[in-house]
Formats: sequence, structure tokens, C-alpha cells
Amino acid sequence: MSAAGVTVLVDTAGPGLPVIAYWGPELPGLDQAGAAALLRTTEGVTGSNAIDLPPRVAVLPEHNAGWPGRPGLLGSAGGTGWSPKFQIKTVSAYGVSVRDFAAGGPGLVEIAADDESGRLSTTIEIELLPTGLLRARATVTNQHEDTYGLEDLVLSFPIPAEASELLDFAGRHNLERVPQRAPLNTGTHLRENRRGRTGADSAYVLHAGVPGFGFARGRVWAVHTAWSGNHTHYAERVWSGEQRLGGGELLLPGEIRLARGQSYTSPWLYGSHGDGLDEVARRFHRHLRARERPISSERPVSLNVWEAVYFDHRLPKLLDLAERAAQAGAERYVLDDGWFGSRRDDTSGLGDWVVSPDVWPDGLHPLIDRVKQLGLQFGLWFEPEMVNPDSDLAREHPEWIMSARSDWPVESRRQQVLNLGIPGAYQHVRDQIFAILSEYAVDYIKWDHNRDLIDAGTQPTGAPGVHEQTRAFYRLLDEIRAAHPDLEIESCSSGGGRIDLEVLTRSDRVWVSDNIDPHDRQQMLRWSGQLVPPEYLGSHVASGQSHTTGRRHDLEFRAGTAVFGHLGVEWDLTSATPEELTALAEWITIFKDERGLLLAGDLVRMDGYSDDLLVHGVVAPDRSRALIAMVALASPYPDPPARLRFRGLDPARSYRIRPLRRAGHAPPWWGSDLAGDVLTGAALEHVGVASPSLHPDQVVLYQADAM
Repeated sequence: MSAAGVTVLVDTAGPGLPVIAYWGPELPGLDQAGAAALLRTTEGVTGSNAIDLPPRVAVLPEHNAGWPGRPGLLGSAGGTGWSPKFQIKTVSAYGVSVRDFAAGGPGLVEIAADDESGRLSTTIEIELLPTGLLRARATVTNQHEDTYGLEDLVLSFPIPAEASELLDFAGRHNLERVPQRAPLNTGTHLRENRRGRTGADSAYVLHAGVPGFGFARGRVWAVHTAWSGNHTHYAERVWSGEQRLGGGELLLPGEIRLARGQSYTSPWLYGSHGDGLDEVARRFHRHLRARERPISSERPVSLNVWEAVYFDHRLPKLLDLAERAAQAGAERYVLDDGWFGSRRDDTSGLGDWVVSPDVWPDGLHPLIDRVKQLGLQFGLWFEPEMVNPDSDLAREHPEWIMSARSDWPVESRRQQVLNLGIPGAYQHVRDQIFAILSEYAVDYIKWDHNRDLIDAGTQPTGAPGVHEQTRAFYRLLDEIRAAHPDLEIESCSSGGGRIDLEVLTRSDRVWVSDNIDPHDRQQMLRWSGQLVPPEYLGSHVASGQSHTTGRRHDLEFRAGTAVFGHLGVEWDLTSATPEELTALAEWITIFKDERGLLLAGDLVRMDGYSDDLLVHGVVAPDRSRALIAMVALASPYPDPPARLRFRGLDPARSYRIRPLRRAGHAPPWWGSDLAGDVLTGAALEHVGVASPSLHPDQVVLYQADAM
């Protein structure tokens, strides 16, 4: 199979399960004989004290094949059948030939296999998407009368020996997507996430590449586990040199027990390959942009009132905020936490999704009616999976709280988790949400999830429930989407705690972080873009003094950071000066004028600068235009810093480069008329132009237009 510069060779000749024999750069002109040679297993002894033939390491690695590394399937029926030996039964191909390698294109190969003991059967799907993304998943079915306890089902892809450096991510609440690098040594680099949600500290995307790989240099292979609950990513190197990247769902003890005829399907494991991190990211971006419900680049500018009012829901101020937002050019108004039940602070009310008659005696209608009159969409905050102990729901149904024992788990944010795996609990929250959506003209839901799932069992037995909770969350989103197809849904989870490709099949936006400080947001936007394109990344103009860090920044830096995502405002506009409101309106106009490029262009991040000096931007798919940012996060040394270079444009075309918006000191080449210079794409990439002299936490935006 070949697509978008990537070739994947799948060996289904056996023995055993299918092997991905090659995954890497496209192999043009590959014929049947050449493919057969690449698939051929080397004969002879592999080394001292080794098995006589090299192990066939399947996409679901098998212990019986002599593989000394991590097996793909773990489980047993009371201690028996723990090492199945699968034999392929059928091979089906969709959109690609399994016999004529030269005719390969994007497509799906589906392999059905049976365990020779008759206990298990499996179906493995391996698909090369038109974007060049590789993905695979497996289904295991118990064919025996004895219950099969599944402990792990994890797929993996091969990577070459040259891929010896790893990059994945760590982080925390208010500082998501912190990159970390390490060598790939012999053994296993295992990232386990046991939070019950994707997690602010998740591996996110696990990369392996040639040492020193960057945004545009060095071959890189990467995997992403598309699952919003407990999950794993891993990289492994065994003593004989084979290397693999893999991932799957992390199953809790006893969580999956398959009776006869029952099946379990793993999440999709996605693989991306490219020359540098930008090409790896671009494959994920194009996949999301090609989804069944594509996101338009004409994203509405939002005002979220959380940091303006918190729980103080007074109609006059909320209306004033709407008026000011509309005047500044906002197109959506979002009412955040505090509109329901007894929710006057964060100690009570979660779970009671009924408009509070104390705060809203006439319901939300007076606010929504005025918002709509101003021409704005209306959005509303929910946290459907959570419950305060001080709530009507918890008092009426304490048995619906997730718990592994008779007492509840330790509290987090004064919250517990509502067990959506219990039909009554699911129906309750579903009906309350549907009642709100039926009464009010809601265009947008901010769907929050503010605590980890700790000791997340199902009462009264305490059986683990994270898997069923995750499935129920997906089912609830699907039901809401089916009934309200035009509704937009944002995935927010203490900020960026639930961002993965599976939740993004059902949501239209993610909240990058609860921290809107633009100094921190520069790096978080930079690395969140390794998986998610800009149009999905909620990116707001913060208050002058950050509510999270206490730092102060001017409006130019706050807005110049925020425009490289789905722009919004989270700022008490009633405290803004007339001059600030005018400047904000100017930035919103810039975003509206350029969002077709900002939210549909190709992401470019430049190598060769220090961590405190960033150059990034977006390029139009036809290479006719680019918007470029140069950012100083600290006092530069030397000063002025390195020349501004930018790649991604057509090397042979000429472009006029000039400032779009600036902070700091103008460089000499700008001139008094700010007409800009004319350079070829090649000259801009390899030589560049004189950089501005910037103070810490300043950004300059440039536009490059083909002549």
C-alpha cells in the first residue's frame, strides 16, 4: 500500500499473524518480485543463543513466534490459553490488491485468524489512509465455553535501527504538552496513563527518529493511541536490534472478561512518518480535516465569560459583556460554570443540570434573547460526568458514584465521578442535557471534565469501570450529535486533559489549557499542534494580568499569540479602556480577514533558534501566501537575534514580506513606508531578513505574498 509518500508492506503469508514488513518512505516502481524480496525472511541462525530463525514480529506480537519483547495479547481462561497460536484464515482487501504490489494505493487489509486450540479468534485491520497515516486495530473473540480474562491487547509497528531518539510529552494542569527527549535504549520506554481520561501529562504522540531530528530535518516515525480513557504508548528495542512503537488501551484487572461469543476491539493505533516533525504533524492535520464532519476555517470568534464573572452570574454585567463583545467583533457568547442548581461556587451543584431559579428567575431566556439579537451564537458549559457530593443527584443516588469500595474515592476539586456505565445514571444525565437543548437555542457546548478517575469502580461490587465509562461518554456524545447535528462541542478537561483522535471524531474544538498566559501558551500551542490543527485549538486573548500566573502582558502579545488558533476572548471587557477595546477590535478584524489562511494553512515551525526565540507560521496550500510570527520569550542574546528565516514557500517564486502587526523595534529593512522586501522562497528559507529587536514576551507578525 502506498499513499502520500508512504509505503506499507504487509506480509500475510504466515505462519502466524500479519507482519508489517516495511513502513517508511514511498518505494516507487516496486513490483511483485521486489516486494517479495523485501518480505522474505532471512534464513539461518540469527545469533548466539537465539532461535534458529528470526522471529516474525506481527502487528500483534506473539510469544509463540519466539519474540522476546512485549506480547500484543495477554490473557487467559483461568490460567490456560495464555499463549495462543493464531493461523490466518482469510485475508480481505478493500481499495488495494493483496497480490499486485505495484497496484498498491491507500486501502484496508482485514485479516481473520483462529487460535489453533479453538479458544480465540481475532480480526486485525491494517489501513493506510490517503493522508499517509497508518492505523491498525484488533478484535478478539472468545470461542470457548470458559470465560477469557483479557489483560492487554496492544498493537505495534516496526521502526528501523536509525530511529534511536525518542520524543514524547509530559505536563500538568496549566502547563500541558511539555516535550521530553530520551535515547531509545535496549528495553521498553513505557508510558502508562491511569487517569481515566487522556491526561494533561499523556505521551500524546510518541516519536522515534534519527538523532537530532527537528521540525524539518531527520526521518521520524510516530504513534498515537486514539482513546480517551486509560491507555499506553511504548517504544521497545530488544537485544537483537528489532525496534517497535506501539500502544493501546490500559485495562484494569478484571475489566474485560469475555464469555463465549463476546468480543473486545482495541482502539485505533495511528502511525505517522515523515521528514521532520512538521510532516508527521501534517498527516494528522489532514486526517482531521478530511473527517466526515469537517471544520470550516470560518470559525466564529468567541467570548467566554469565565474569567470575567466566574460564578457571579448577574444579568446586567453579562449583558454588558455581550454588548462589548459584539462591538469588538465577537460572533459567539459562552456562558460558563455557575448557571445551574446550587452552583454558586465549586463546592456544590454538579450533577443537577437544571437552570437555577434563584439566579435565573426567568431562565436563560433574557440573556440568550439579547445575545441572539446582537447576532451572536450562544454557548453553554456542562460537566456531565461529574457530581458534587453536595448535590441533589448525589443525595438521591449515592450508588451512581464511581467507587472501588463502599466508601467514595478521595475528593478532587470537591468532585466525584458519575458512573455513566450504569443505565439509570446515563439516562438521567442524558435527559437533563436534552431538556436544556430542547428549551434553549444552544449552538455550542463547552464539555468539561475536571478530575481524574481514581478508584473508578461500579457499586456495589467495585468492579473496574473506566472502560465502560469511556464507551458511555462516546455514546452520549453520539446521541447528542445525532439529535442536534449543527451543535458544536468543545472537549475541555481541566484544560487540555482530553485531547486525542477518538474524542476528536465527536468534538469540534479542544481547550488547550486553563492557563491563558500567552508566555506559556506559545509553547503549548506549538506542541499541541503536533497532533491537532490550529482550527481545533481554542486560543483566547487573556486578561492584561494572567489569572493563572499573575504575569502582565500587553495586548499585542496576548492577541498576537492567540490568533494562531481558534480565536476567542476571555477577559472582563467591562474593565477594558476604550483604547484597548479599539485595539481588540482591530485584532479580531485581522483574524477574520486571515482565518482562511490561519485555520486552513500548513503549519510550519522553524529549527535553528533557541528555546526562547520562536519562528512559526502557516502557509497556504497553494504556497501563495504565508503568515509568520517571530516571538521572543526572554531577553535575546545576541541582540538583535538571528535573522528571520521561514520555509514552506515555493523556492522559485518571489514574495513580498512585510509586517502585518508588530511590537518592539522596527528593523532597518522595513523602511518608513513599511513596503517590505521582495525575496524568493529559497532566499527567505536559507538567508532570511534582518530580525527586529524584541523585548521579552513580544511578537512580530509578517505576511508574505507571492508576486
